[in-house]
Amino acid sequence: MKKILFVMCCMATIVACKNSKTPEPQQNIVQNDSLQKIIEQRDNEINDMMGILNDVEEGFRAISKAEDRVTIAKDGEGANKQEQIRENIQFIQQRMEHNRSLIAKLQQQMRESSFKSEELKRTVSNLIKQLEEKDDQLKQLRAELAAKDIHIAELDQTISNLNTNVSDLKTESEQKTQTIDSQDKQLNTAWFAFGTKKELKSQNILVKGKVLQGNFNKSYFTKIDIRVDKEIKLYSKSAKLLTMHPSSSYTLTTDAKDQYVLRITNPQIFWSTSKYLVIQVK
Repeated sequence: MKKILFVMCCMATIVACKNSKTPEPQQNIVQNDSLQKIIEQRDNEINDMMGILNDVEEGFRAISKAEDRVTIAKDGEGANKQEQIRENIQFIQQRMEHNRSLIAKLQQQMRESSFKSEELKRTVSNLIKQLEEKDDQLKQLRAELAAKDIHIAELDQTISNLNTNVSDLKTESEQKTQTIDSQDKQLNTAWFAFGTKKELKSQNILVKGKVLQGNFNKSYFTKIDIRVDKEIKLYSKSAKLLTMHPSSSYTLTTDAKDQYVLRITNPQIFWSTSKYLVIQVK
């Protein structure tokens, strides 16, 4: 860079010296004005190109620092390690594109400028070569990250979004399953109670000869799953169903101790008339 500046300064000095040969007092003043404009134009062109060169060099320095940060992060530990790497990789990509744009702009200015410098051409060629080397380094860095199972790309974000969608769908499916299970369980839940006439009256289950007509004690009932519980032992030698259930859907028989056992042979039909079963025993 210093060499380029030296070359440009020399060129500007040469131009100035050539035009410092003082003309005769009566020479055309317009000629001097034209030469001055040429010098100013050349100075502006040189300043613009120098500014671009400085920006490119600063860009490469920033890229190198970001590469160092990625190298440290990929070999290190930490919960936010991958996020740090992603941010620095994105920064490198952005600065690379910016440098590429600046170099293209510089080449365009060199083609259009009246200022010609072989040294400047070589410098721009070196910058292009440096840019290509950085591209190769970035590819190598990506390969190293991939080897460590660290993926930085738009694809990673896509996969992350897909995983989120799958997770959401799984959660939604689980919620629907829970709802269906809950509804299914509710549909297949029934309650039964048995007791003597006195016991049933005390719980307001039997009132004036009518069953389940008033505000009866629901906690006296036993909850069952009609798909599973199909046999109810009554522990009595006398049993009578007080609630209405189709006779074809059950049997009421005695066991070896002559105690009654209710066997529900068709649960769907048995419980279709009422989900509450009341049996009076003695």
